[in-house]
Amino acid sequence: MKARIATIVMAALLVLYLVFVTNYAILLITSVQPLAKVMGFALIVLPFIGGWVLVADLLFVVRGERLLAKLRSEGGLPVDNLPRLPSGRADPIAADAEFPVYQAEVEAAPESWRAWLRLGLAYDASGDRRRARWATRRAISLHRSADA
Repeated sequence: MKARIATIVMAALLVLYLVFVTNYAILLITSVQPLAKVMGFALIVLPFIGGWVLVADLLFVVRGERLLAKLRSEGGLPVDNLPRLPSGRADPIAADAEFPVYQAEVEAAPESWRAWLRLGLAYDASGDRRRARWATRRAISLHRSADA
């Protein structure tokens, strides 16, 4: 729940920032100075990029949570019995030791969104967030194509 609240607060702050940037860009565009106009037109692109990134990340989170809920309801989530660091995160060394199980599962069933999602959880437990997001995106893509 804390992560969800933090996400909402950060999204709201980003939207507020994008509103201010848009307002400032419009002020620059309406200026009589040619350089200010150019800067305003260049600056007006940032809110579109920021909005796109915000929407893409929020969709990723929502879709990922839906898949996790579906996997949980099926009883397919891996058992989380890894030792914990003082921070509460899973011990990456212990997570790395379990990683080959999930990697082999994906190699055996490369079209299974469930296997890819479990691999994403294994990457996350190992501390590799970039690959965790990649594997989760693959799981979302496979699930969406299976539903289509």
